[in-house]
Amino acid sequence: MDFFLLIIKDFSFAFCVAIGFGSLFNTPNRVLLIAGLLGGLGHALRFTLYEGVGLGLITSTLSGTVLIGLLGIVLAHRVHTPPIVFTMPACITMIPGMYAYKTMLGFIRLTDESGLVRNPQDLDNTFHNLVLTASLLFCLAVGISIGVLLFRQSSVKMLKFAHKRKIEND
Repeated sequence: MDFFLLIIKDFSFAFCVAIGFGSLFNTPNRVLLIAGLLGGLGHALRFTLYEGVGLGLITSTLSGTVLIGLLGIVLAHRVHTPPIVFTMPACITMIPGMYAYKTMLGFIRLTDESGLVRNPQDLDNTFHNLVLTASLLFCLAVGISIGVLLFRQSSVKMLKFAHKRKIEND
C-alpha cells in the first residue's frame, strides 16, 4: 500500500511538472490535461519499473517515454492535435537534470589541478554521470520517436477502421 501511495505521489508531481511546462510552451488549454496525464503516466511507469521492479534507470526511462510516445499518437487523433504538442511537455518530466548538474560540477572540479590528487574518483564519477546523462537523453528521443516510426506508413485511424472492417467481414 505504501508503494502505491509513492506511485500516486510520483504521478502527481510529474502531472504538475508536465502541465507547467505545457503552459510555458503555450500548449493549447484543451490539450494541457493530456500533457499532464501523459507526463504522470510515463513518469509513474518509470518510477514503478525502477523502484518497484528493479530495472535499470535507462530501461525504465525508455519504457516510460515509449508509453508517452505511443499514447501520444493515439490521443493526437482523438483531439486533432499534433502529438508533439503534448508529448514534449510530458517527456520533460524525465530529463536527467541531476545527472547533468553532477556532470558539470565534476568538469569544474577537474579543471583544478589539485582536484584529482584530493579525490581521484572525480574523473570516474564525472564520466559516469556524462554517459548516464547522454544515455537518458537518447532514450527520451528514441522513446518518443518509436510511436511515430511505428505508425509512419499507416495511421492509427486507419488501423481502427481496418479493425472494424475485419469484424464486419467475419
